[in-house]
Amino acid sequence: MASAPLHPRRTALLLIDLQRDFLDPRGYAAQAGLDVARLRGVIGPALALRDAAREGGLKVIYTREGHRPDLSDCPGSKWTRSRAAGAEIGAPGPLGRLLVRGECGHALIDEFRPGEGELVVDKPGYSAFHQTDLDQLLRVAGIDTLIVGGVTTEVCVHSTVRAAIDLGYRCLVVGDACAASQPELQAPALAMLQVEGGIFGEVCDHAALLQRLPQLRWPLGALA
Repeated sequence: MASAPLHPRRTALLLIDLQRDFLDPRGYAAQAGLDVARLRGVIGPALALRDAAREGGLKVIYTREGHRPDLSDCPGSKWTRSRAAGAEIGAPGPLGRLLVRGECGHALIDEFRPGEGELVVDKPGYSAFHQTDLDQLLRVAGIDTLIVGGVTTEVCVHSTVRAAIDLGYRCLVVGDACAASQPELQAPALAMLQVEGGIFGEVCDHAALLQRLPQLRWPLGALA
């Protein structure tokens, strides 16, 4: 897919689920048998993107997957699946109840503490648009392009990007700022995004994208 120009006023960095429950060896993902050390490989590229986005004045948005303490927003099928995986949603763990809002495990890891003006969207499902106000927040801000990273590639990143495309957003998925739950799923998950000339968006690595971000550093007050 050809790389189209990025516009500073209309581009946001969307970082998916960089939480202790997914990136801490005491959290949900570890209890479900995922290789957390490999998932943590996204931290360096994602930090580089976050820092460049801040410097360039792009909006930065983080998501956190998790449920209400009474699990009223957790479908029975999702709860049953999590139990079968050995990481029952709502069960006690070293970081508090697994995937429950307000618990230690639900928080973003320390490296991604939001800065001033950066948004956090809490979501009960895999897509960042499902039962959230993300679409409204983006439209009010005039955003039409999303740079996306986070975990996991084949679940929450894919679900979010597919929903975003249907809503009319342009998506750039940063492959090395994402990680799949199983290593063999990473390449196919990224390849699926690019079929038919980029049906679900563009895929790039963070180093290549960083070369494009300087064009976004417009002077304060420049026309949108």
